Amino acid sequence: MINTTKKWIFLKVSSIILIPLMVWFIINLVSIYEKDYVDIVSFFSTQPSKFLTSLLMIVAFFYSSLSISEIFEDYIHDKKIKNIANKTLYTFSIIVPLIIIMVLFNLNI
Repeated sequence: MINTTKKWIFLKVSSIILIPLMVWFIINLVSIYEKDYVDIVSFFSTQPSKFLTSLLMIVAFFYSSLSISEIFEDYIHDKKIKNIANKTLYTFSIIVPLIIIMVLFNLNI
């Protein structure tokens, strides 16, 4: 399969996965919006919230890195700069969700 076709399929699949995760997150964000710190930490300390928030972060960063990578492909013509930009983007799209997940799983009340 062509690399561009794989990217397109991954973009579509990740966007379909993001829809219910975003709905879940927005509904819960509205419910914890005016809560105090202890309630918010309590919410993110429960197992389903940890898992779903982690999944949301992974899929969201995966989706955004693929989307931004396509922008690099279209608008950066120098091959060397494009490769550096893509590698930097992919590095940050791995590091940032890992940090968020580590913080989530180390939350204590």
